[in-house]
Amino acid sequence: MKNNLRNKLFLILLFVLLVFSCRSEPKSASNRKTEKKQTYYSINFIAAGDNLFHESLLNSQFKNGVYDFSSIYIPIKSIIQNADLAFINQETPMAGESFGYSGYPAFNSPQSLAKTHADTGFDIVNLANNHAMDKGADGLYATLDYLNTIKEFTVIGARKEGPSARIVTKNNITLGFLSYTYGLNGNTLPKDNPNLVSLISRKKIEEEAASLRPLCDFLVVSMHWGDEYMLQPNKEQIDLAAFLANLNVDLIIGHHPHVLQRVETIKRPDGKETICYYSLGNFVSHQRERERIIGALMALTFVKQFTGELSIANYGIIPVITHYDRAFTNTKIYPLYSYNEQLLNQHALKNLGDGLSFAFFNGVTDRLNAQIFKSAPFTVK
Repeated sequence: MKNNLRNKLFLILLFVLLVFSCRSEPKSASNRKTEKKQTYYSINFIAAGDNLFHESLLNSQFKNGVYDFSSIYIPIKSIIQNADLAFINQETPMAGESFGYSGYPAFNSPQSLAKTHADTGFDIVNLANNHAMDKGADGLYATLDYLNTIKEFTVIGARKEGPSARIVTKNNITLGFLSYTYGLNGNTLPKDNPNLVSLISRKKIEEEAASLRPLCDFLVVSMHWGDEYMLQPNKEQIDLAAFLANLNVDLIIGHHPHVLQRVETIKRPDGKETICYYSLGNFVSHQRERERIIGALMALTFVKQFTGELSIANYGIIPVITHYDRAFTNTKIYPLYSYNEQLLNQHALKNLGDGLSFAFFNGVTDRLNAQIFKSAPFTVK
């Protein structure tokens, strides 16, 4: 009997211990919040307009026997580097010293500029523009050969051989890129390589977009188009934008006018919208009119839900100012939100009495129909 009683008491005690040992301890205040699981992938994307290196700009960056362009990009470097991908329209060939360095009208910039682009954080380099063959086909081949040595770059708009389309995958999102230009400043494509630079052709665009669209999450088309120095897109730009939207293009990156033009959305057959930036204006140049020293960085986020749903979020622009002093030295690119009165008063155009003011800059951005970022759009990585 005593043994049975002792066994029953042991079992009761064991049961009590098991019950209390399995109870959850109350969560502290810091542990009560559960982390929200990520439900999407994203790419933070930046695009810059015309990178146009005039002779005065080349001369001002030649120091101690070398061309060093790194100082130009310092004020915007963190913006570029904090993006997942960054695009630039490289308006001038970089064929090498043997072709002769030159500015307008037949450009050729030192190849060290390309290395500066990579160090600044650019990934996508567009060459489909009217200056691509300023040094002929050989100059463009030399440019392509050099750019091919920089592993960070995907070059669009020109190629030595192969298809025009480029696909870039980042953060489990696939972007397809196509790029076209209206012309080549009177130069002609070589007979043995008519695909060296992509020219605007509706038939070709339709064929290439149809082939690329099923292979990517987002389809991006770069367009070198429009009339120089015109503040509004012309009819051909508007018609081409509608044509691209009809092909279910997600994003149009426009450049060539050297001034800012508006941003708009265009309905697509699939029920979504094409976002069209008609012109991002100049990024770097020594053009000497006030409308041409204010450009923009395009900023947006490509989003892919785990369900497969796709969208573009928070798209807008960061206005940028090309600053250079009276002697056309000390060239730097500043986001408008960090430009100040002291710098403005030192600008060469301010001293030429060109009506340069923050009121003017704000007037330009007000007409663009775009969200204006007044601080860096992406957080530090």
